Amino acid sequence: MAPDTLSLRYFLVLAQELNFTRAAARIGIAQPALSARMRRLEAELGAALLIRDTRSVVLTTAGAALAESAPPALAALDRAWDTARKAAAGELGTLRIGYSLSAGAETAPALVDKLIHKGLEVGAVQMATPEISPAVADGRIDVGITRGEQPGRGVRRYLLRSMRVGVQLAEHHPLAEHPEVGIDDAAAYPLRLPDRAANPVIHDQLSALFRDARPNPRFHTPAVSFDLSQRDLRDGLTLAPAGETAVATQPAGLTWRPLRGAPTLTIHLVLPREQSPLHRRVRAIAKTLAHELHWLPD
Repeated sequence: MAPDTLSLRYFLVLAQELNFTRAAARIGIAQPALSARMRRLEAELGAALLIRDTRSVVLTTAGAALAESAPPALAALDRAWDTARKAAAGELGTLRIGYSLSAGAETAPALVDKLIHKGLEVGAVQMATPEISPAVADGRIDVGITRGEQPGRGVRRYLLRSMRVGVQLAEHHPLAEHPEVGIDDAAAYPLRLPDRAANPVIHDQLSALFRDARPNPRFHTPAVSFDLSQRDLRDGLTLAPAGETAVATQPAGLTWRPLRGAPTLTIHLVLPREQSPLHRRVRAIAKTLAHELHWLPD
C-alpha cells in the first residue's frame, strides 16, 4: 500500500534538512508530530528510512532511494490532480464545433480564437445549417453556431449575436447613395435570397420582410449557392438582403446598407441539453465574447 502523500512530502523536507527541529519549523508542525509521522511511514514501508541520534539524522539506503525517487512521483501525482481539477472545471478537452457558412464570416472565427486563447483544443468544420442541431444532439459535434434559431430536439440554444438586416448592392446602385434603404424602395429591384434548403429559417425571415411591400418583390435564388465574387449584384440592379456581417467578406465594388425598420437577424450558440463542465465553460466564454464585441444589445 502506498504511503499518504503528506507524510512523504514531510519526509522529503526532513531528507533535505537532516534535522527534526529545522524540518518541523519549516513544515509548520510540532517536532513530536513529525517524529510520529516518520515512524508510521517506516512502518508502512517495512524498512528504516532514518538513523537518528541525539545530534543528527542520517538517511539509510532505503531513505536515500526514497528521497531520490519520490519527487518525480509526487510531481506526476500533482499533475494528475491538476488535470482532474481542470477537467472538472471545463478547462480541458477537445471541442468539435460545427458552424454554418454565414456564421463563418466573422462570428465563428472570433469564438474559435477566444476558445483557443483560453487553452482549449478546437476543431471546427463548416456544415449545412439544418444538420447542425441534430449533430449536437447526437454527439457528433460538441457545439454548433447557426444563423437563426434553428429547430431541433435535444439541444439548447443561446443567443450569441444580434445584427441589423440590410442589403448588399453595387456601389453604383441608385440606392447606395442613401445611408439607409426603405423596404418598399428595395422591393422595386430584383432581390436575391439564399436557397431555402440551405437555411429555411433565415430564408423565410428575409422574404417575410417584403411580404407587404409595394410593388411586389421579385425574388430569385442564385444558381451558385455561394459566390465570393457576388457577380449577380454587379449589374447595379440586384439587391441581396443580408445581415451586417456580410460586410466582413464583401468584395470590392459592393457595399451594404441597413434596411430601415427591419427586425434583427440572430446567431445562436447550440449546445446539448445535458451539458458537461466543458459545455458550460464554452457558454461562459461565448457570453464574455459577445459582451466584449458588443454583439448583443445592452
